[in-house]
Amino acid sequence: MWTAVGNYLLRSKVYQDCPRVSLLIQKSRSTITRSPPLQYSAGVVQAAQPFNMNARIQKVEALDANHFVCIHWEDGGKSLYPSVWLRDNCQCPDCFLHSAKARKLPLEDLDVDTGVKDITLTDRKKVYIIWPNEHTSEFEAEWLKKRCFSEQARAKMREELFVPEHEYWGSDLQFPEMSFEDVLSSDESAYTWLSTLKKVGIVMLTGAATRQGELVKLGKRIGFLRLTFYGPTWQVQDKMDANNVAYTTGKLNFHTDYPVLQHPPGVQFLHCIKQTTAGGESEVVDGFHVSRKLKQQNPQAFQILSSTLVDFTDVGVDYCDFSMQSKQKIIQINDRGEMDRINYNNATRDTVFDISAEKVQPFYAALKEFVNLLNSTEHKVTYKMKPGQ
Repeated sequence: MWTAVGNYLLRSKVYQDCPRVSLLIQKSRSTITRSPPLQYSAGVVQAAQPFNMNARIQKVEALDANHFVCIHWEDGGKSLYPSVWLRDNCQCPDCFLHSAKARKLPLEDLDVDTGVKDITLTDRKKVYIIWPNEHTSEFEAEWLKKRCFSEQARAKMREELFVPEHEYWGSDLQFPEMSFEDVLSSDESAYTWLSTLKKVGIVMLTGAATRQGELVKLGKRIGFLRLTFYGPTWQVQDKMDANNVAYTTGKLNFHTDYPVLQHPPGVQFLHCIKQTTAGGESEVVDGFHVSRKLKQQNPQAFQILSSTLVDFTDVGVDYCDFSMQSKQKIIQINDRGEMDRINYNNATRDTVFDISAEKVQPFYAALKEFVNLLNSTEHKVTYKMKPGQ
């Protein structure tokens, strides 16, 4: 079976969550198993450096009628913290459950206009606050500096939490490769694999056994496999009365799987168990890279594909009976204005199209230009998986 990862378009088909690539895959008669879920240079994966921050406080003071707390750091920097945020994030046992890392303080008990009554500094490493109702809070310097509201500090936090770095690629991609067994047995290897997957969008694991069940091990290594109406994993092979174009002998076009779902899979796994002698090639393309190219050469086409809701449908019987409908934008933009997913599967794009008639032809023109770019030899990578990859 084959699997598609996040936002690379893949031609081939198991699922987990986490979007970066749109794998547009091309199917052959290979026997493959699917299931859903750093840095690398010249195909060699390298460990990323951990985020580190040290902090000591020189002075602390209340500002703006005590509605802000200003911390002066020994390195010369300053940080401003709203008093309401500090009260909301009090780390005492009454306000925060440390065993669950979860807030206990109900928002209805929060005075959104609160200021601080008194504030003191202890050993240059802790800030001690007394609130108007005599409740007390204590904050570690390192904890505070990590949560500084400056743009630079927030950018560092985004990088740590969301691994935002992307590596865009074309036909010159050298697949990052790692050992399947290393990922299963080593936490460092598993972390490097996931970080590389998030950055590049596709990683080749080698050395898996050529039998079914290996993808289940991989899924359990990092979480759980996501059940679909084709089952938790499945075999892609030719079938009579196929309920999916993947189960036919024909060529699959570049696509991402399951745009019909409200939450399409972000990571998919493909396991080659047996490969055919003739044929069996797969193709992948970086959907984000191509979308950026489209935006450069035709901004209007990009705007159409990133703003038009397209209808998708999937009806049939497999692991269960299913009848699914959804609306997705081909190029999905998040609240920060960044591309975070490609939703495109021409086979399941519905005949129903819920837009006004005069917008239809411009949409087709934009989509055709996008698809032509996907199929360009400068963008796609062709390869043939070997048993155990």
